Amino acid sequence: MTRSPRRRLRRILAWTGGALGALVLLAVAGTLVWTQVGVMAAEPGPLAGVTSDPEIVFEDLPEAVTLTPADGASGTGLVFVPGAKVEAAAYAARLADLVREDGVTVVITKPVLNIAFFDLRPLETFTERAPGVATWAVGGHSLGGVRACQLAPDADALVLFASYCANDLSASELPVLSLAGSEDGLSTPEKVAGARDLLPPGADMVEIAGAAHASFGDYGPQAGDGVATIDDEDMTARVTDETGGFLASLVDRSAG
Repeated sequence: MTRSPRRRLRRILAWTGGALGALVLLAVAGTLVWTQVGVMAAEPGPLAGVTSDPEIVFEDLPEAVTLTPADGASGTGLVFVPGAKVEAAAYAARLADLVREDGVTVVITKPVLNIAFFDLRPLETFTERAPGVATWAVGGHSLGGVRACQLAPDADALVLFASYCANDLSASELPVLSLAGSEDGLSTPEKVAGARDLLPPGADMVEIAGAAHASFGDYGPQAGDGVATIDDEDMTARVTDETGGFLASLVDRSAG
């Protein structure tokens, strides 16, 4: 008589464990499906302008897309982390003038499962693609910028596109450039300003008039975003001027 309740208890525990295991498997499967559905691809036109440019060596590698000056690098590099479910190559055209005009080596990461938070690889995974580069900034767009903030202690500088940090870098002396868009409906100017205290006091905060969230890449419109009033050519020029000047200042600082 004493065995029957024990058998029932074992059955209940086995059933509960099986049910919980099934729920975990369903959650994992659902997450995997979600990360692969709705990935925002690079627009073909802007990307073709980069891949066919004789001034840029374009490589599509398993872990990253790299843009290298064909005639020699400046010694400065930028590791850039894409936004959630945005194809790495979607940022190539927006960053290409940094390569052409300033000789910057750009490494655009391919996050695990298309989500930066799932990518636990260290910064050196990407910087080792260009061993000749002496000064490295890490940057990112949207959620990619949040991940860049986590990698920033291992870099010489931080560049944020329509993003902000979740970890506190305020006590560091890290050079930081933050570019935001006045029409951004996702990383709104208010959200960027609200996280300002997590950055070092000397961070350069720049708001680009007319820029929306998706203005920082070439992957089409994004749900929940505002409407951009700046065209791609002007947006590229602003990003290049601000980022190129910031990266050049890193070399001046190290020389001084």
